[in-house]
Amino acid sequence: MPMENIKKTLQASEDIHMACITGTGDEILRMIEDSFDSRISVRGNDITIEGPQTEINILTSLFNDLIDQVRQGSDITPAAVQRTLDLLKADTFSPKSLRDDVLLVCRGKSIRPKTAGQKRYCDAIRSNTITFGIGPAGTGKTYLAMALALAALNRREVARIILTRPIVEAGENLGFLPGTLNEKVDPYIRPLYDALFDLTDPVRAKQLLDEGTIEIAPLAFMRGRTLNECFVILDEAQNTTPEQMKMFLTRLGFGSKMVITGDVTQVDLPKGASGLKTIKRILDGIDDISFIEFSGKDVVRHSLVAKIIAAYEKAAERG
Repeated sequence: MPMENIKKTLQASEDIHMACITGTGDEILRMIEDSFDSRISVRGNDITIEGPQTEINILTSLFNDLIDQVRQGSDITPAAVQRTLDLLKADTFSPKSLRDDVLLVCRGKSIRPKTAGQKRYCDAIRSNTITFGIGPAGTGKTYLAMALALAALNRREVARIILTRPIVEAGENLGFLPGTLNEKVDPYIRPLYDALFDLTDPVRAKQLLDEGTIEIAPLAFMRGRTLNECFVILDEAQNTTPEQMKMFLTRLGFGSKMVITGDVTQVDLPKGASGLKTIKRILDGIDDISFIEFSGKDVVRHSLVAKIIAAYEKAAERG
């Protein structure tokens, strides 16, 4: 028996400019309508929804959230609305719980998780000594980990931050490239510098680097060390060998936290197995170690990135 439709009207206050909610040329409103069977109409500051109770509940939460965001001066974009819809449909975290979870404030900009996967990731890092973030590009794996690392440093929960990456050569041997060792490895670890300078004041970042409070180094430089009271991030971990992964994990010292990030579909190793591909089977079930897997829904770059990732996933399934 078909579910009976009901009708509900929401009224935004007169200070709300409804075009901020419906989008340019009603772009956002049409996107929302395409995601549901319910009929939605906007007249003045009234939003009328007619459909099944389950959809009424989701749409009521969505529009109330959008009204709150506009009232707070936030810009409403189709991508942000889609992320909010994903949260409400999955019934995992409320959009407000993500907005309230401020990881770091830099130059007036608040860094927050934007998707359910990002929220689970941030909560896992807070709760565990070792966290693996595995998934496609654009999901904020390294960026969010670095924001949490800087916040921990500011709260003096750790004494240092160590950022590292494996150096995998793509057709050229480092020994034959011109320059000093630092000049040779710099292009490989440059993305870590970019993220750091995006998340903190450049003068402060340079000071922390000069003092050694923040260290950015190739993974090979970790051998033989014990990392105490550090927040350590291993980026691009899909390019570690199993031996390198074991070496890195066993550097863990007292009072430290480790985050390992990577995308197992982007392995650049010339031969052999990826240490990231095999690690979950080895460590799964050990307390204080968490594995968070991201999907295309967690991509917060250009909307085409999520579509490209989905297309590659479908191609892989077809073989």
